[in-house]
Amino acid sequence: MTQATTTDLLARARTWLAEDPDPQTREQLAALLADAEDPDADATSKLAWAELADRFAGRLQFGTAGLRGELGAGPMRMNRAVVIRAAAGLVAYVKQQGLGDLVVIGYDARHKSYDFARDTAAVVVGAGLRAALFPRPLPTPVLAFAVRHLGAAAGVTVTASHNPPQDNGYKVYLGDGSQIVPPADAGIAAEIDAIGSLTEVPLAASGWETVDESVVEAYLDRAASIVDPHSARELDIVYTPMHGVGRDTFVAALARAGFPAPTVVAEQAEPDPDFPTVAFPNPEEPGAMDLAFRTAASVGPDIVIANDPDADRCAVAVPANGNAAGSGGGANGWRMLRGDEVGALLGAALVAKQAAGTFATTIVSSTLLGRIAEAAGLGYAETLTGFKWISRAEGLRYGYEEALGYCVDPQGVRDKDGITAALLVAELAATLKRSGRTLTDLLDDLALEHGLHATDQLSVRVEDLSLIADAMRTLRERPPTTLAGLTVTRADDLTAGSADLPPTDGLRYYLAGDAVRSARIVVRPSGTEPKLKCYLEVVLPVATAADLTTTRTRATALLTTIKHDLATAAGITT
Repeated sequence: MTQATTTDLLARARTWLAEDPDPQTREQLAALLADAEDPDADATSKLAWAELADRFAGRLQFGTAGLRGELGAGPMRMNRAVVIRAAAGLVAYVKQQGLGDLVVIGYDARHKSYDFARDTAAVVVGAGLRAALFPRPLPTPVLAFAVRHLGAAAGVTVTASHNPPQDNGYKVYLGDGSQIVPPADAGIAAEIDAIGSLTEVPLAASGWETVDESVVEAYLDRAASIVDPHSARELDIVYTPMHGVGRDTFVAALARAGFPAPTVVAEQAEPDPDFPTVAFPNPEEPGAMDLAFRTAASVGPDIVIANDPDADRCAVAVPANGNAAGSGGGANGWRMLRGDEVGALLGAALVAKQAAGTFATTIVSSTLLGRIAEAAGLGYAETLTGFKWISRAEGLRYGYEEALGYCVDPQGVRDKDGITAALLVAELAATLKRSGRTLTDLLDDLALEHGLHATDQLSVRVEDLSLIADAMRTLRERPPTTLAGLTVTRADDLTAGSADLPPTDGLRYYLAGDAVRSARIVVRPSGTEPKLKCYLEVVLPVATAADLTTTRTRATALLTTIKHDLATAAGITT
């Protein structure tokens, strides 16, 4: 660093330190400054300068996903100062747009979540609006429900969903209960940028309301109403909330709907912001479901259900008495269903209930839902990734994304909801069980009717974000012409957008060959994690039930080869 650079960095860090309202992050930043300026600690000083430069390299950008990042001092971290600015920007936007006067605020059990929620309430009341703060940590879908139920102008939930324990986040909803999309994100970001010194933001010491328990009861009533009161209820479930906040709400919803109490995975039952039994608190990550499978091996349930820590996602595992294409075998005889499999099952369940409206999913999800909707005479839409887009599909009745997110009751919760999705899965599994059948049997039926839609994902986590940009540039400059012996018949650069899709950083390939009915690949950087994500689908014809096992084996081999060839084409190491 030049002398001018270090002087500027020190000035910005000291200004931040003077305004920081949190004793913990003040102490953290003060220690970094002391180490940086210690003439007798060369190695420590260099590390401290590098850390300061990283924390003050810019600021966390407020977008359609709100804010998400690592906890710590500085504008590139999640902390009370960043949250107060975000809340002030949101309130300014709400007032400027004349959206109303009530902001509902929820939070999960992560480190600092309550502090961030309370600071948001203080900003809202300080600006002359009403704030209603949740009485305790609750699932994100309860907050999304509360925004609509209470007719609020906006809602905030403090959560980093399934991110690692050192992260937290700040998700914003506007009055329709949907996540924000452009231009609202840019409008809020502009108001955040307009805030000067943090001392200029009025903070109320009190005056916010507490959300009444009747709102939680209303959510539970609504959740229970999505299942038929006369449908089957006999089902044994093992459940894990993954150290998050879903347990009490899910168990209460099951009871209200008339299902037996589940066996809860004891080691993961209580909220714990350190997530001590998992490397990443995401049911999709390797090893995350091991304790659930171990519990299932001893209990012998019909299915295993998991929520992620804020319970907006739902994972399902079934006995591994036959591997579906692209699905790995689970521990102790259990396997996880892919999000696309659960998405198709829920779509089929709603068709059986004579649902009316539009079924929607994203461009990275399986095309099977479109086949199901078409056969039922229902509307179908494909959107960009994320429920902020799915929730805005015209006439939405059901939406899902392959990352374990499902919206089965958009009039109640216009976002993904792991609690109501789990209830509908339980009803479907119990109904099938009454007839001596399973979720796997229904997946077989769908493959016979619509063709085997096999999906897989190539996901590369990086430390250096430039590697993702390099891979995307490589694919744009030297696009593959064949993958796994299939011809790339069409390549779309999604940055241009289209009549149906807004612009996004992504690539889409269509493939053809004698071995498949169709195939599609979408490549994009993750919006919430340092990952490059590649979504693969092949559709193979199935003549008879006897052909299913062979066809699934072929599909698995084909997807494996596509992943290898795509990684080579992108110049990435898996």
